[in-house]
Amino acid sequence: MLFEGKKLRNEFKHYLHTYEYLSLRNKVSTMLEMDPNSIGGDGYGIRSLYFDGPHDHSLYDKNNGVFGRDKYRIRIYNGSGEKITLERKSKFGDFVCKEAAPLSRREYDEILAGDYECLRDKEHPLLKDFYLALAHRAFRPIVIVDYVREAYIYEPGNVRITFDKRLAAGVNTVDLFDPELVLQEALLAPQTILEVKFDSFLPSNIRSLLQPDKIVRSAISKYVICREVTIKHFKQ
Repeated sequence: MLFEGKKLRNEFKHYLHTYEYLSLRNKVSTMLEMDPNSIGGDGYGIRSLYFDGPHDHSLYDKNNGVFGRDKYRIRIYNGSGEKITLERKSKFGDFVCKEAAPLSRREYDEILAGDYECLRDKEHPLLKDFYLALAHRAFRPIVIVDYVREAYIYEPGNVRITFDKRLAAGVNTVDLFDPELVLQEALLAPQTILEVKFDSFLPSNIRSLLQPDKIVRSAISKYVICREVTIKHFKQ
C-alpha cells in the first residue's frame, strides 16, 4: 500500500504474559524461520537513541492519537558500532513506514556533540530531512530505548513476528556507546511485547496461529514507555 509516496505495512501490537509468550513462541518457531540476524535462541539486542523537538511533539502526538506522525532514531545492534542506522518511523493509523540510512561512527559522534554539518550536503532524502530537523527544528537526542528482539519471518505476505523482551530505558546518558550507561527496567518482567507486521494481507494459517480473538491489541510505544520512565526517574 502506498500513501504520500511511502510504502506502508500493517503493524499490530500486543502485550503478552510469560505463559502466553512461551506458548505462542513454541507455535511460531515451528512454522516460521528465525531472523538470520539472531545470535542465539534469545534473538538479538536493539538499542536506539530517539530524538524529539523542544515541545516533545513525538511524545504528545502519540499520546494524543495524531493520525500522521513520525519519529527519528539512531539504532545499533548487540551493542556494536559496526552498523549504525538512522531511521524514521512514520505512522498513519494502523499502518507504518520505516525508512533507513547508514551513518558512520564519526557522523554519529558529531551529531551527538551537536555538530550537524556532516549531514548538510548528504544526498539521501532521509539524511537531508534529519539535518533540517536538527538544525532548524531544534531536535535533540532525548532517550535511549534498549531491548532484546526475538524475530521470525514468513515470506508469504512478508510477515514478521517479533517478541520484544527486557525493555529498558537509559537514565544517565544519551550516548549509545557509553560504557557507563545505566538502564532502568521499563516493563514488569512477566511482560513481552508481540509485534506482527505484514504487507497487504496476513495469511490465514498465521492468523489462526495468533488467535487474534484471544490476544488483545494495544497501542504500545516503546519510546513513550521509556520517556515516561526517564521523566519519573528525574522527578525522584
